[in-house]
Amino acid sequence: MACGSCGTTENGVPKGCKSNGNCGSGTCGSGSEKLAVFDWLSNMSLPSGQERFNIFEVRFKNGRKHFFKNVDNLPLIMGDIIAVEGSPGHDIGTISLAGELVKVQMKKRKITEDHEDVKKIYRKANQRDIDIWQAARAKEEETQRKGREILGKLGLQMKLSDVEYQGDGNKATFYYTADSRVDFRQLIRDLAGAFSIRVEMKQVGARQEAARLGGVGSCGRELCCSTWLTDFRKVSTSAARYQQLSLNPLKLAGQCGKLKCCLNFELDTYLDALKAFPKQDVVLKTEKGDAVFVKMDIFKKHLWYTYKEERFKWFQLTLDQVQEIIELNKNNEKSIPLEEYESEIEIPQKVDFEDAVGQDSLTRFDTPKNSKRRNNRNKRNKKTAVATANSSKENTQSQPQKRRPKRNPNQKPKAEGNVNKPKANNKPKRKPRPKTDRKPNKPKNSNEPNQPKAEGSKPNKPRRNNKNRNNNKPKNGESPQEK
Repeated sequence: MACGSCGTTENGVPKGCKSNGNCGSGTCGSGSEKLAVFDWLSNMSLPSGQERFNIFEVRFKNGRKHFFKNVDNLPLIMGDIIAVEGSPGHDIGTISLAGELVKVQMKKRKITEDHEDVKKIYRKANQRDIDIWQAARAKEEETQRKGREILGKLGLQMKLSDVEYQGDGNKATFYYTADSRVDFRQLIRDLAGAFSIRVEMKQVGARQEAARLGGVGSCGRELCCSTWLTDFRKVSTSAARYQQLSLNPLKLAGQCGKLKCCLNFELDTYLDALKAFPKQDVVLKTEKGDAVFVKMDIFKKHLWYTYKEERFKWFQLTLDQVQEIIELNKNNEKSIPLEEYESEIEIPQKVDFEDAVGQDSLTRFDTPKNSKRRNNRNKRNKKTAVATANSSKENTQSQPQKRRPKRNPNQKPKAEGNVNKPKANNKPKRKPRPKTDRKPNKPKNSNEPNQPKAEGSKPNKPRRNNKNRNNNKPKNGESPQEK
């Protein structure tokens, strides 16, 4: 990603990766990931008289790697858990690379054999070292939670993203991100007093934070920065512009909030395809008028133009047609209108799915099928329900029913002793009619028998049946009061 071919030209056009993601300076070219390293020189025998390289690459939490020197010439191979020099104390890590490939990694990072960052290897880790290391790693999640609580009490504008304990459990490194400079001297004192350990604060960027935490991108795969991408370079919006992408920050941003690194991987393919296309500021001169560029489809080689005076209509042209019009314009000739060019384009028809081999529909299980047994069972249940309803109606017709007054839902409950019972009605009641012949219920009046009476009001009259209600209708335009 950060090789010499990456960068920007003098005209502002991005160069791209020039290797479609397989950068020669990173580990992607060898096909290895950040954590799983393949030593392709392990079976190669060294020349006679040459000693094996005594510096090893050791991996720690979240892909953090450092180089350590084997001073005591211990028999070490890839995958061994070793105790190395710390600051202070010792740390526990896993050997990720050995042999001649370590020289290549050190050369890429510009680290020499006598560099101060190359520390010593103490020994192979015993069972006691591994137990202490695992116990320290188990405390990292709780330490991070309490550290965020202390950070919130102090009100510092920083985010605590990760905590890493040293192998001996005497030191913890707190990784944080911040937009501006933060004074965390009081925070270090509070953290050291809360956990009784040596505290080291380390600031990381947004991309490094995403690489440490990991995750899944919008493409459905694991993040490139947490698997194989080791070097990060700036991604500009011009990379998205040359790929004809909408400049929407929500779609172009990755998990870190910055522009996606993969915008650089496909840029070379788009730049090669755009070499055959004319510039977007070229105006096509036709007999009907001048036409300007609207949009393009790079891989289908289609372009859309519209007239300056009539911008409501877009005309689809092929790349060959546009180049033909440009050649005519160079000879001071105007081309025929764009409508005639568009009519020559043959649009391929999409072939729908054909059931040629007798395959079933993909949606055959979406709608449930009603079985005949279930339909017959429902019919029997309905017949029994109708029979029981008829028998219940006959029983109710033989016995007079007492109609209970309906209660108003907005009515308050009555107090005991103030209940007004309606007067008994000795007249025989009519037989109940079917539901279809009944009149709709009228709204209740304020003088219902269920409502409590005010002082000095008249006693409530009993509710009349249908026979009395029909007899009390006014006749000859008389009002009920006159009757």
